[in-house]
Amino acid sequence: MLDLTYDAPAPKVIAGATSDWELVIGLEVHAQVATKAKLFSGASTQFGAEPNSNVAFVDAGMPGMLPVINEGCVALAVKTGLGLNAQINLNSAFDRKNYFYPDLPQGYQISQLYHPIVGEGEVLVEMGDGTARKVRIERIHLEQDAGKSIHDMDPNMSFVDLNRTGVALMEIVSRPDIRGPEEAAAYVVKLRQILRYLGTCDGNMQNGNLRADVNVSVCKPGAYEKYQETQDFSHLGTRCEIKNMNSMRFIQLAIDYEARRQIALIEDGKEVVQETRLYDPDKNETRSMRSKEEAHDYRYFPDPDLLPLEIEQAWVNDIKSALPELPDAKKARFISDFGLSDYDASVLTAEVANAIYFENVADGSDGKLAANWVINELFGRLKKDGDKGIEDSPVSAAQLGQIIGLIKSDVISGKIAKDVFEICYTTGRDPAEIVETEGMKQVTDTGAIEAAVDEIIAANPAQVEKAKANPKLAGWFVGQVMKATGGKANPAAVNKIVTAKLGL
Repeated sequence: MLDLTYDAPAPKVIAGATSDWELVIGLEVHAQVATKAKLFSGASTQFGAEPNSNVAFVDAGMPGMLPVINEGCVALAVKTGLGLNAQINLNSAFDRKNYFYPDLPQGYQISQLYHPIVGEGEVLVEMGDGTARKVRIERIHLEQDAGKSIHDMDPNMSFVDLNRTGVALMEIVSRPDIRGPEEAAAYVVKLRQILRYLGTCDGNMQNGNLRADVNVSVCKPGAYEKYQETQDFSHLGTRCEIKNMNSMRFIQLAIDYEARRQIALIEDGKEVVQETRLYDPDKNETRSMRSKEEAHDYRYFPDPDLLPLEIEQAWVNDIKSALPELPDAKKARFISDFGLSDYDASVLTAEVANAIYFENVADGSDGKLAANWVINELFGRLKKDGDKGIEDSPVSAAQLGQIIGLIKSDVISGKIAKDVFEICYTTGRDPAEIVETEGMKQVTDTGAIEAAVDEIIAANPAQVEKAKANPKLAGWFVGQVMKATGGKANPAAVNKIVTAKLGL
């Protein structure tokens, strides 16, 4: 973790009928491991395949089928732990979590309760207002995903698709360090960003590859500080878990609704029951799903088909040595090396593809100018063109870098550059070729500019007198000269000559 100092954001406070209440939030984020095969079988993890086509015998719970650990899943879990500055446990073990569900063919889920592969870590979540929340990671464990029940294909029957069954998940469990809905969403955004930089999860929430279970409770002001001092959970309220959240907006809405529901119960003299709830975005409400099970209700026991997982420190060190530059470090470097603002650096490092594109544009060029063109011109144009991503940009980094080079060498002005960019965007033509064939080179001949200025001054004596009385009106002459030269005159040269000719 970088040695950065931030003020923590104030906790979210909700005014109840009798007193104020603060929110306490912890998240369990399920991230699909970015491997082509499942955790304990060689079946494909491809999304969108025909139902029940990516299912091995072990996934289907066939008798006598034994799980075999996928080393690639273990490597990516370790890589994720290292990326979150977490403790890597060289010895871990798998347990059976026993419960019945139609899309769980084995009748149990293989998970890690007692000995997870990754221990304590942390994530720094910046809130965009100069504050940041350091969220502690309690653990990351590997487990199988379940299948998918489908209820809307027939009015009388439900169907089961087992394609996801056995897909490897990393369950990333945070401490209850988050204090508001916006913080919760920002935490998921930051976690997804890190996972994408690491390449351990694609973070696709629409496909269910990243989803969050959100634990929400409320407490009186001051109670949370007592919990922090003692780590005694009795100072906090009873929590409820909201399952399978896959939208930043819905995460915030669900937390706000659930907190207000709990406050209303407490102030009405009733108890908050620990339970699992679902969020209904159409009604903007949470509803009870089932009472919250404790660990003993699942009858956990060590999986007899899997030996304890032992990994070597040298292997972990090799993974660590190959870690990519992570978002916080890249952002700090962009600020330091290119002189970017905190905001611009944040925008450019939000996605790893954006950061790579920007660095290619800025290579050997003006970093600030490159940032301005990437953020304002390119990102703006991509958004206008159907909210495209950088990977869909018809303007390559080399082409945009060439446009910036033409500006810096005074071949074209910033205004002409926008026209060049548009032609390049729509046709894919080379910027230098566009400038040459379209006659878009900037006029830098001071003699030609001076002649144009003289002509404008001679034709507008009244405006000359006004400009001498009010120098701000000299801009009118600059505009007229630029118009007369088709926007090709060097603006700096025009300004200098106009000022001199008017005696200002």
